[in-house]
Amino acid sequence: MTRLADLAELVRAPAALSVPGDVLSGAAAVGALGPRTPALAGASVLLYWAGMAANDWADRRLDAVERPERPIPSGRVRPAVALGVASGLTAAGLAVATAAGGRRAAAVALPLAATIWGYDLRAKNTAAGPAVMAACRGLDVLLGASGGRVVRALPAALTVAAHTWTVTALSRREVTGADRRLPGLTLAGTALIALTTPARPGPPATGPGRSGAAHAARLGDLVPAVLAAGYATRYGRAQARVLADPSPARVRAAVGAGITGLPALQGALTARAGARLLGLAVAGAAPLGRRLARLISPT
Repeated sequence: MTRLADLAELVRAPAALSVPGDVLSGAAAVGALGPRTPALAGASVLLYWAGMAANDWADRRLDAVERPERPIPSGRVRPAVALGVASGLTAAGLAVATAAGGRRAAAVALPLAATIWGYDLRAKNTAAGPAVMAACRGLDVLLGASGGRVVRALPAALTVAAHTWTVTALSRREVTGADRRLPGLTLAGTALIALTTPARPGPPATGPGRSGAAHAARLGDLVPAVLAAGYATRYGRAQARVLADPSPARVRAAVGAGITGLPALQGALTARAGARLLGLAVAGAAPLGRRLARLISPT
């Protein structure tokens, strides 16, 4: 009988802490935070776990050579079980998204699910792999924005997608190691993301009684800036280590830092949209994810 712990490893359960922030940042960007947002975040987690299970099912023969300790090649999870888990979680994710957000949410969740499966089954080992995975995360942000004017969430979606591209590009070198050009490129991308994420400038407050409001707004703008700086520092430091030593172990560590550091970036985006306390709460998933990653690898 398949153990729950083996299924948790199959779907890389702790890595799901990096997922709800997509939906929350998207909903915050369009002013659509509300009772349905947690359900959409739950649907996002289900689809993410489905993708992880499908990934291991698709890679079962390669993992038998490169990662024999993974659940399928080690014999702890049968391939048919992994495929069933992936299919069931996909159906559940689509059902929850549709129940929570109706047709507008389904219109995003369906292409999101298709892109996830497309990545696992076809695109992952091609040159398009990082871009397809980035599209998955961008669509995930737009799922949260499906209750409002989705176009307003495009900057947040592109930011999360850009970060995802850097992590996915590095992850393709987890076994073989990387040359120094790749971490140099991803590190530059991380720096650009961190610089462009903090609060967007607005018109200066003028006139009687507005100086206090302007001061409060400036203080509030520090929240996304601090969160973005924290994201860049931790993830950037891991990539800098790859620059110094592009070994597989360093690459895996950088990928892990990119996955567990994503909530800080999502928190910055959420705070930038005005939901500063929620942004801090989203960012709080980052240290928890790092602790859980010591028990179950997110990569």
